[in-house]
Amino acid sequence: MANAYFEVPIATNEPVLSYAPGSMERENAAEAYKTMLDGHMDIPMYIGNQRVTTDKKHDIHPPHQHKTVIGSYSEGDASHVTAAIDAALEAKEAWANLPWEDRAAIFLRAADLLAGPFRSRMNAATMLAQSKNIYQAEIDAVCELCDFFRYNVQFMQEMYQQQPESAPGVWNRLEYRPLEGFIFALTPFNFTSIAANLCCAPAMLGNTIVWKPAESQIYSAQIIMEVLQAAGLPDGVINMVYVDGPTAGEVVFAHKDFAGLHFTGSTGVFQTLWKNIGNNITNYRSYPRVVGETGGKDFVVAHGSADPVIVATALARGAFEFQGQKCSAASRAYVPGSIWEDVKANLVADVKSFKMGSPEDMGNYINAVIDEKAFDKIASYIDKIKAADDAEILVGGGYDKSEGYFIEPTVVRTSDPKFLTMCEEIFGPVMTIFVYDDRDFEGILDLVDDTSPYALTGSIISNDRYATKLAMDKLKNAAGNFYINDKPTGAVVGQQPFGGARGSGTNDKAGSVLNLYRWVSPRTIKETFNPARDYRYPFLG
Repeated sequence: MANAYFEVPIATNEPVLSYAPGSMERENAAEAYKTMLDGHMDIPMYIGNQRVTTDKKHDIHPPHQHKTVIGSYSEGDASHVTAAIDAALEAKEAWANLPWEDRAAIFLRAADLLAGPFRSRMNAATMLAQSKNIYQAEIDAVCELCDFFRYNVQFMQEMYQQQPESAPGVWNRLEYRPLEGFIFALTPFNFTSIAANLCCAPAMLGNTIVWKPAESQIYSAQIIMEVLQAAGLPDGVINMVYVDGPTAGEVVFAHKDFAGLHFTGSTGVFQTLWKNIGNNITNYRSYPRVVGETGGKDFVVAHGSADPVIVATALARGAFEFQGQKCSAASRAYVPGSIWEDVKANLVADVKSFKMGSPEDMGNYINAVIDEKAFDKIASYIDKIKAADDAEILVGGGYDKSEGYFIEPTVVRTSDPKFLTMCEEIFGPVMTIFVYDDRDFEGILDLVDDTSPYALTGSIISNDRYATKLAMDKLKNAAGNFYINDKPTGAVVGQQPFGGARGSGTNDKAGSVLNLYRWVSPRTIKETFNPARDYRYPFLG
């Protein structure tokens, strides 16, 4: 019997462990990594209460060690997508009718399991499958995912508390129903936490999900499912299938019960999906919710008052952590001539000091890019830079895929503010810098705003408050997450809700209550205690 109002535990951010040499967490992660590297994980699809395998197997290789096989997954087809939709719809009524505090308890338990017994296994899976160093894996696959689970539970309670006023003789209530139908979650390779949140945020509110993870993230997606099952998530709430994108889209977007898309990926793919949804709009039971976070061409603008060491550090971290494969990664910078030589000296020295190799060696700052397709694309940009007359490579520029997909962190200076790599998203370890005349600071802000179709993240580094305020005003629409005196990466759940506009997505702010509102369909309920018995109003006399 639900006869009490429940207060959920106050959410706090999961502490990021240090993994310093000699620490217990470092030893545990190294042991889990070695065990998983030497093992073989056969990963099924999750459809209802079935663990589905097929004869069409694909091997999984670490990007930094691509001749090694650490597991395999079963490729599905259109019939598996249909079965996943059926399973989601079958599970919907029981899951939606489960009291919200019971749904909350599952995800709170998942957070504690992830932070405890699953911590090393989740980190090791992300290190292996996505070639993240231990620190990048920790802040993503464990800490941010714990934060998503805990804060979303708190946001859910806050949302449910929002109720309308009631006049005398009337009781007004607002019911937050899940959407009518199923949600399609289409998730990226680069953040284990994002992949889980795109499924779990709508599920927490009573929706059921068909999940298609990126092929290169299936290995860590399996661990997500293990955590959720250990926490007691019922079968059919989240159904995971491995089907090529066009096949999945053809089935999902033609289904009358398609209720919403939760997406992170490329701008081009998102725009194509939106067109497909629009073309099928008359087929749906309701207007689908479309939520997407896509690309970025994220900037750092330095002012002449900035400390060159702070600028160089922001660029070294912002551009090259996780090999620049973050939607928020700094990939273009504007540095005034007065501090350029000092910035260059510090930045080049930092980049030359990076160690690159397998995440198994926890002294490596740089690891491999995700796969051969990404490697070839990034290498082609570097080749174009080398052939250009108006750009020069200051450090880096090498690449080698004989053992793993390794690309040296590359810093480029260009004399053309509209140079190719100042405008196009590369999604790799390439940072391009334009050096400007200090007197043209205001004009540079206009240039920054006009150069890219994206508006995800950006930063201003300045010790002049007038300059900082000017940048904030002129770049108001250029970044959904704006940073002052910091790198443009590292948004924390509950502190900096994440998302951008323009070509970067719908700006529905993962890590905040704003995102959760997208996955409910409110119903207003008015109850009158003493109903009228005569149609006549007093004005009729």
